[in-house]
Amino acid sequence: MTATTRDHDDLAYDVFAKACPSRGTLEHVTGRWGGLTLGALYEGSLRFNELRRRVDGVSEKMLSQTLHALERDGLVHREAQPTNPPRVDYELTALGRQVAERLLSLIHCVEDAMDDVLAARARYDETRGGL
Repeated sequence: MTATTRDHDDLAYDVFAKACPSRGTLEHVTGRWGGLTLGALYEGSLRFNELRRRVDGVSEKMLSQTLHALERDGLVHREAQPTNPPRVDYELTALGRQVAERLLSLIHCVEDAMDDVLAARARYDETRGGL
């Protein structure tokens, strides 16, 4: 069901409801590789291998799957150039930029709090005997 075909009496999308389509998009955005891919593309258009180098640790297969999911959700635009060899560039759509901005706020919050997180882990491990 799309927003344009929804009846005015319908409830808004609810990510906490199992059948809500927003849940899948949230998984694509907040998953390990989706979040990093969106964050990397916020910096600008990248070719596949540039993006793979920027998102350190992602396999070619996982990056490809991630890009397909994000493109399907309307967050990433794929531009194939008719050259030899073929050139494919990826960039965020307007919606993708909006989502990436919010995601980057979360990323920066986590990065800024890492000293506290590492201290909490150390305290936890001391009292519970490690992992």
